[in-house]
Amino acid sequence: MDAELQADRAALADTVRRFAESEIAPNVQAWDDAGEFPRALYARAAELGLLGLGYPEELGGTPASYSLKLPAWVALARHGKSGGVLASLFSHNIGLPPVVLHASDAVRREVVPPVLRGEKIAALAITEPGGGSDVAALRTTARRDGDHYVVDGEKTFITSGMRADWITVAVRTGEGRGAGGISMLLVPGGAVGLTRTRLSKMGWLCSDTATLHFDNVRVPARYLLGNEGEGFRMIMGNFNGERIGLAAGALGFSQACLDEALAWARERKAFGAPLIGHQAVRHKLVDMQMRIASTEAWIEAVSAQGDALEAAGRHNAPEWVAQICMLKNHATQAMQFCADQAVQILGGMGFMRGTVSERIYREVKVMMIGGGAEEVMKELAAKQLGWL
Repeated sequence: MDAELQADRAALADTVRRFAESEIAPNVQAWDDAGEFPRALYARAAELGLLGLGYPEELGGTPASYSLKLPAWVALARHGKSGGVLASLFSHNIGLPPVVLHASDAVRREVVPPVLRGEKIAALAITEPGGGSDVAALRTTARRDGDHYVVDGEKTFITSGMRADWITVAVRTGEGRGAGGISMLLVPGGAVGLTRTRLSKMGWLCSDTATLHFDNVRVPARYLLGNEGEGFRMIMGNFNGERIGLAAGALGFSQACLDEALAWARERKAFGAPLIGHQAVRHKLVDMQMRIASTEAWIEAVSAQGDALEAAGRHNAPEWVAQICMLKNHATQAMQFCADQAVQILGGMGFMRGTVSERIYREVKVMMIGGGAEEVMKELAAKQLGWL
């Protein structure tokens, strides 16, 4: 890594840390209790350039490699200490890439800049009540009717589903079942016939999550992304960035658990000595650090590999996709371990709302499921490695 990239990474991570420590972490418990965070937070993140990180300059963004973005993702998780905030605040990072890559220039300029300025919110809607990870089995339909598509169906577990002004929706435009008939359609949040139902969750309490209902929703045909039947490929490519982001978040949350557990072990006394003076506790902390270090090394390698492959025009190379799938599992398993050990070290306090470790303990399961469940990741990795 050259000196310029190292300096840029350090400066960006420091900016993110200060933002997270001052504007996210002190408010997380209140926002969880309220079930939402202020919409003004989008504008504040946009002012610092965080929403536009990785997007084209002509659309109001700042181009950035995986290696440059990585420390920012980790710092947001470690110092913001809330998966719920990050999930909704950055839901555009899964909703907008298909628009940037496949929409017409006019639609890109209509949709992307206001989102990156924090004025509008973007979301992605793929999962359906009966489908889960089986994207090829989705049933939401979009029927062409003149200059419009008519959308019918349901989507669920949609992050920013209640607030989103633009929703990138996976629909079936072709006949029958399977991947070949899937397309991607951009649906305005105010479209007639679109209704939303808020969902209650175990974690990510301040992130709105919704089921979306489409009842004869008419969408202008200009909002079709790419061509009909190309949606499955778009979805699979979009997963790469999402899964790296999830792995980076898991790393940051693992570090947040270690930070809290280590501070508690140094301050709390038991049997005449600080907790850290007891071998059993020290060993738990070391086990946490081992998993953090391995995750950090792996995600740095995968990010650098991704940058090199993109420069060579091979951004969906099978060997890289396999690494991402395995990394995502490893990182979230490390997060699960660190959250569990931190709660154990904190003891009764670890069971209390308001501690970082308690929140992350509840949030870890969605990290292990979202973006592709562990079992799906293993199967996809095996296929990409040519084992099947």
